[in-house]
Amino acid sequence: MTLRRSVNRLSVVLFAVLLAGCRGHAVVPPEPMPTHAAFTLVSAALQETRRLNVYTPPGYDPAQATRYPVLYMPDGGEQEDFPHVATTLDTAIRAGEVRPFILVGIENTERRRDMTGPTQVDEDRKVAPRVGGSAAFLAFIRDELMPEVHRRYRVTEETAVIGESLAGLFIVETFFLQPELFTTSIALSPSLWWNDDDVVRRAGERLKARPELRATLYVASADEEDIAPQSARLAEALRANAPAGLKWRYEPRPDLRHDNIYRSLSPQVLRQYLAPVPTP
Repeated sequence: MTLRRSVNRLSVVLFAVLLAGCRGHAVVPPEPMPTHAAFTLVSAALQETRRLNVYTPPGYDPAQATRYPVLYMPDGGEQEDFPHVATTLDTAIRAGEVRPFILVGIENTERRRDMTGPTQVDEDRKVAPRVGGSAAFLAFIRDELMPEVHRRYRVTEETAVIGESLAGLFIVETFFLQPELFTTSIALSPSLWWNDDDVVRRAGERLKARPELRATLYVASADEEDIAPQSARLAEALRANAPAGLKWRYEPRPDLRHDNIYRSLSPQVLRQYLAPVPTP
């Protein structure tokens, strides 16, 4: 499946729902999700106001001293991936399979602008009117969103991030540019073809430059001709150059597709990487 010229998943779903409504068919009801809050944040880095959706785990009480780690997610709108990730997290926490985490979903405005870095490839520039804004989006998360989350909620210094496709690209890029920002990075089907595989081509040198790195990275790919090969090459670079403090795993899943890997894998991956700490 070639992804470079495909419309993103959200656009297809919204168009289908709109078309069904116009033809008199029933509109798909909103996806159920746990009780959550939302707030807006005026961003100087992005020069716009962004909406954030926040799930807090059972037992969370701002008046108590207990603090919680935070899972951040791009594509975090109520009409995007927030409902199924929040539901997965809530179910796993209640079952004792995942430690209590706060989930912060970042709703999109210009997804392809925010998730991509600069590119020298003409075909890449055709995916949206504006691309190459990942540095500003990273600055928004690091300098504006995270401090605001610390101000509003009782959180620890432990952070994780999860995303798919272009959001997965952003997560892998951020891992190499600022690996200390997230304790755990989960990238499902990352669009590593961007800018002629630039992130993959530079992975080895970037890993060698950070011998003291301590973090966790998980990457998975589906049956995709322009993501699976790049992901496998990224794994080769990690195998050859990963510092001792980096825990990483690459999981090829040719049985899955680009459009179902997030929902198929996120339940098991979240349970694996956010699992309770074993009692001695």
